[in-house]
Amino acid sequence: MNSSKSPGLAGFGILKNTTCHTEKKISVFFSIIFMTVGILSNSLAIVILMKAYQRFRQKSKASFLLLASGLVVTDLFGHLINGAIAVFVYASDKDWIRFNQSNILCSVFGICMVFFGLCPLLLGSVMAVERCIGVTKPIFHSTKMTSKHVKMMLTMVCLFAVLIALLPILRFRAYQIQASRTWCFYKTEHVEDWEDRFYLLLFSCLGLLALAISFLCNAVTGITLLRVKFKSQQRQGRSHHFEMIIQLLAIMCVSCICWSPFLVTMARIGISESRSKETCETILFALRMATWNQILDPWVYILLRKAVLKNLYKITRGCCGVPIVNLHMLELSSIKNSLKVAAISESPVSARQINLHPLNSAGQ
Repeated sequence: MNSSKSPGLAGFGILKNTTCHTEKKISVFFSIIFMTVGILSNSLAIVILMKAYQRFRQKSKASFLLLASGLVVTDLFGHLINGAIAVFVYASDKDWIRFNQSNILCSVFGICMVFFGLCPLLLGSVMAVERCIGVTKPIFHSTKMTSKHVKMMLTMVCLFAVLIALLPILRFRAYQIQASRTWCFYKTEHVEDWEDRFYLLLFSCLGLLALAISFLCNAVTGITLLRVKFKSQQRQGRSHHFEMIIQLLAIMCVSCICWSPFLVTMARIGISESRSKETCETILFALRMATWNQILDPWVYILLRKAVLKNLYKITRGCCGVPIVNLHMLELSSIKNSLKVAAISESPVSARQINLHPLNSAGQ
């Protein structure tokens, strides 16, 4: 009986002598703004993805669109569910003892925080691997990376994130109300048990590993695209790949800047036992930084496209006083053209066919 009641009161001990206080008006303002902007951005991205998927049904394009759709839908539900719970907590004056007697809301909040935090990072790494394979091995990508395989990868990533989120519940460890009394997560106050440390280190290590994989794969993809760019300049004149390279740089910068503070802070808490007021404020700042990643994801992956880059190119050249030359010669190449150039340059069959054309024309 004592063990069955302890989870319900697990997070309430921190409410007595909390050392972290937040301004209610400012916190509510941040929560409402983050939730609203995130929902609108991801909803717009979903609409654009649906239209793009109806227009482009090629295998090379479909895999990217499916993964991007999974990422955007995850971010949308993350803002919707976590934002709604956070606003409810602020509206209830953070009185957890009144509305969370059985600790159900805190458990749901903690599960959602872990799942919607870890799943986008894993999906981002999967997208980076998919793009790396699509650019470096286009023939293998076109034959093996089918829509069925991509859907299976999406399902496996989501199930893995769900398992990590449910792991404390399966081990009869309740999620804890944090010192600011505004959200729930793994135990971060006076961490002494090895299992509590394991959860913090598991979450941070998985997140940092996903960022490292994304960085490595995007670097390989960028280098490959630069090599293809120089080859295409010799063969096809003006064929640039700025669109893909800029997207890769934006993805790496946004993910690393937004998620690194939170992941490093969780790892540091899991390793050391020290806790202070500055640590609580650092966690809140790092949490808001991580939230911005889910807001910027649709703009980086979906909305930062050729049309936007072309307008920025015009504005930049106009501000610098450089006359705008023929944009058809400097038009940014799409992902489809990049994959075509890579396939032609790496396919021996294509080279053999090119060499046979003069013989056929001579025979005729």
